[in-house]
Amino acid sequence: MISVSFIFFSFCSASALLLTSYVVYHVIIAPRFNPLRKLAGPPLNGPLHNHMSPVLDPFRSPRTHAAYVEKYGRNVRIRGLGPWDERLLPLDPVSVAHVLKNSTIYEKPWQSRRLITSLIGCGMLAAEGHVHKRQRRVATPAFSIQNMRALVPLVFSKGEELKDKWMNMSQAVKEENVASEKQNSGQVEIDICHWISRATFDVIGLAGFDYNFNAIQNESDELFAAYKEMFEIAVSQGDAVRTVLGIYFPILNNLFPDERAKTVHRCQETIRRVAGKLVQQKKSRIIDEQKSGSAYTGKDLLSLLLKSNIATDLPPDQRISDEDILHNINTFMFAGSDTTSLALTWTFLLLAKHPDLQTRLRTELLSIAPTTPISRLSSEETESLHNTLQNLPFLNNVCRESLRLIPPVHSSLRVATQDDEIPVSYPVHLSDGTISEQKSISVSKGSFVHVPVEAFNLDKGMWGPNAWDFDPDRWDHLSEDVLSLPGLYSNLLTFSAGPRSCIGMRFSMIEMKTFLYILLTTFSFTETDKRIYKANVVLTRPYVSGQFKKGSQCPLIVTPLESIATS
Repeated sequence: MISVSFIFFSFCSASALLLTSYVVYHVIIAPRFNPLRKLAGPPLNGPLHNHMSPVLDPFRSPRTHAAYVEKYGRNVRIRGLGPWDERLLPLDPVSVAHVLKNSTIYEKPWQSRRLITSLIGCGMLAAEGHVHKRQRRVATPAFSIQNMRALVPLVFSKGEELKDKWMNMSQAVKEENVASEKQNSGQVEIDICHWISRATFDVIGLAGFDYNFNAIQNESDELFAAYKEMFEIAVSQGDAVRTVLGIYFPILNNLFPDERAKTVHRCQETIRRVAGKLVQQKKSRIIDEQKSGSAYTGKDLLSLLLKSNIATDLPPDQRISDEDILHNINTFMFAGSDTTSLALTWTFLLLAKHPDLQTRLRTELLSIAPTTPISRLSSEETESLHNTLQNLPFLNNVCRESLRLIPPVHSSLRVATQDDEIPVSYPVHLSDGTISEQKSISVSKGSFVHVPVEAFNLDKGMWGPNAWDFDPDRWDHLSEDVLSLPGLYSNLLTFSAGPRSCIGMRFSMIEMKTFLYILLTTFSFTETDKRIYKANVVLTRPYVSGQFKKGSQCPLIVTPLESIATS
């Protein structure tokens, strides 16, 4: 009779053999037949070497991408995490447009989706296929031009609140200087990144689900603290190796949670409890008012999402669950606060580095300033002011140039769900040193495509020899090459392109232009003696040299214009 131990040993041996065969095939055999190996690419210094650091580090990536184009053409083979991970780095606009347009063929990898889902749930950032299509269909009406315009007075009110907060900080410094008989110019060092982030959290809280974090005044709200801690500490300050292990072996975070996993879990519990209750309360109110025959007039995104989701013209199988609603609110919180606050932060830093351009922009903004204080304008007057703001040429140029030069999203990753042919518009450099006039590149199922957002925005071959400089006037005379580039916004990949492009682009631009208007017409901004550098930590964030562990910072000297005028 066959013993139990023999059966167990045979099972373990067979499992080990299957696992070994799987690893050998995917690590050694399959990569040898990957068609991407035919492409030219940078050399490797060893079997475990990869190209991720020079490609992903914003301090090095502009030079890296420029060197790759010069040596290897506009479709480059790079090494990912291991010998099995040969990736395509397309710097050809036709190739990138094809990848972003065909979102059902090129999806976000399961690794990216698992990381996003573990933090904010399976909203539009993580969903793929029919799930993403259904969520996007429900959410699209909420982001209509009409609905976005209705939020303009809210954005102005929060901009004014931030302005008042900074004025109070300046006044406190001035009074302190008077008491100590120092010069009382009122200038104060402010961490722009920190304070604008608090303001954009306030905006998206009210615009997202009619909830006032009151973050500009203090940081005590538990829902604000949960979102902020999860986005900043758990994401930005997490251990990279442990994060990767958690993606591939999620059971690790359950059995042996580290501080990051504990933080995420605690924050998620708060979000589910507080935000989940808000969803149910809002849903009940909408249903009750529908039953009474009156229309619910809430303008926040949650109200609009819920109304869209229960609309009679939406088939039942196209509706999304309350859990999906909450996941998408979490997505809006992340995408609507962090990315916009970083875009504004980088813009203020660039203007501080170029005081002549700052003065020029301020002059344009002051030219449309109403005689009545913004706080006393009606909603109609505020919307009229915003409409004028939208059409200011130099403001448009500054916003576009800032978003071009330092896009908050440095790059993104896609994986081919089937074998495909990616079209090209430039000659293809091959690994044997020859240059081919082929019309497409073969990509096998499972291959990663690295979409280089920053590289496209900084490509000297497209934008000219001063592509790495801050030059808002370039937008008055764009080349034909630039005008042919893919992108949802001004031929830039900053808001992506195709079916998965940023649904909140309009709202982001409302915030950006409004905050620039209110703050630049009240304060001047100059650099401190602290060196600010860029780091790609989920998003491209500013850090003070030698203070990475303190998180994102961008200190600037902020001086009220009235103090400058009287000094």
